[in-house]
Amino acid sequence: MNTTPQTHDHIVKSYDEELGRLTGELQRMGRLALAQLAAAVDAVIARDGHAAAKIVHDDAMIDALEHEVSHDVVRLLALRQPMARDLREILAALRIATDIERIGDYAANVAKRSIVLNQSAPVQLVAALPRLARIAQSLVADVLDAYRDYDADKALDAWTRDEELDERYTALFRELLTYMMEDPRNITPCTHLLFMAKNLERIGDHATNIAENVYFLVHGAPIARVRRKGDATSVLAIDDPR
Repeated sequence: MNTTPQTHDHIVKSYDEELGRLTGELQRMGRLALAQLAAAVDAVIARDGHAAAKIVHDDAMIDALEHEVSHDVVRLLALRQPMARDLREILAALRIATDIERIGDYAANVAKRSIVLNQSAPVQLVAALPRLARIAQSLVADVLDAYRDYDADKALDAWTRDEELDERYTALFRELLTYMMEDPRNITPCTHLLFMAKNLERIGDHATNIAENVYFLVHGAPIARVRRKGDATSVLAIDDPR
């Protein structure tokens, strides 16, 4: 059956509105995840267990939004049967939603660890976490902006900058291990800090996933080079300070 121009215009407008709503849901998810990350690091520095518990509780909001995005994606696939660029856009939204949800999970993990960390004496190296977090936040904010603006260049720039986060994480990893070797009493709190730092490093990895999806969405092809990684913790040799 042929459609009239008016009907076709209505279908296109309706489809664009649905895609716009999907993008809006992802932006809202991203803002929540960034807020959770900032609040988690603040809770660590302030040793605020109540704030940390709220962050853990509020992670459910991001989970709920991911379910909404998944539902909307399935609906669009079933009703619109998109092809080419439209299909890439819908599949990118689904993948990006998953990455944002994981970013929220890692922020909640930092908050959970902080509750346990508060039971130990303050550790000087806690001050290094905000530096890691600022890089991670910047990467996430930039890839979300790139997604909103269909800006492949900005996505590629963030993708490249993740190496800095890896390098900072490796440096902190080494510091924490040395701190533990100098005094066994530091082992428990520094272990929690190691896990927190790893959570922040993993947030950077999910930001690069989003960047790759944005690049593919815009160009229809993956980034044509291998990302350099600065995380050397798996091969790091620690000198015995004794």
